[in-house]
Amino acid sequence: MLYVVAWPVLGEADDTALRRLRAQYHSGEAALIGPHFTLVFGAADDREAELRAAFESVTRRPFWFQIDRIVRSDLYLYAEPSDGAAELSALYDVLNPDPGNPPFEPHITLGRFGSAAEAEQVARIVGRQNLPMTGRIEELSLLRRTGDTLETLASVRLGA
Repeated sequence: MLYVVAWPVLGEADDTALRRLRAQYHSGEAALIGPHFTLVFGAADDREAELRAAFESVTRRPFWFQIDRIVRSDLYLYAEPSDGAAELSALYDVLNPDPGNPPFEPHITLGRFGSAAEAEQVARIVGRQNLPMTGRIEELSLLRRTGDTLETLASVRLGA
């Protein structure tokens, strides 16, 4: 399966907080990949040439984002940006010619929980202790996941 991710550049305290949250509440994925915004999720391997072409055509400049809310959706906990969400959505649109259902909502997955109540409790605590977080998107990567390994197929610096 193929993925395209945008890597957030964060201050040390914010990066550490996100990594700790993911390690505690999303440990399987946290061991595989650090905090990121997924722009293409689980595309078939036969889309590699198409994704490479779209990936290499990205002309967007680096941009700032601000995470100012933690949201719960079912059993998952997400950090969602307000500032920068439009830019992430525009990148998603370039890389995904057929819109998804449900619509794309830029986010960093923080964890998966056994119950909605537990996720809601952690959301409140994390929101009070860690928000807002400001960062910058400067780089995208095209990744291939095979089992429990990720291979970077290509990376592109925005504005380069």
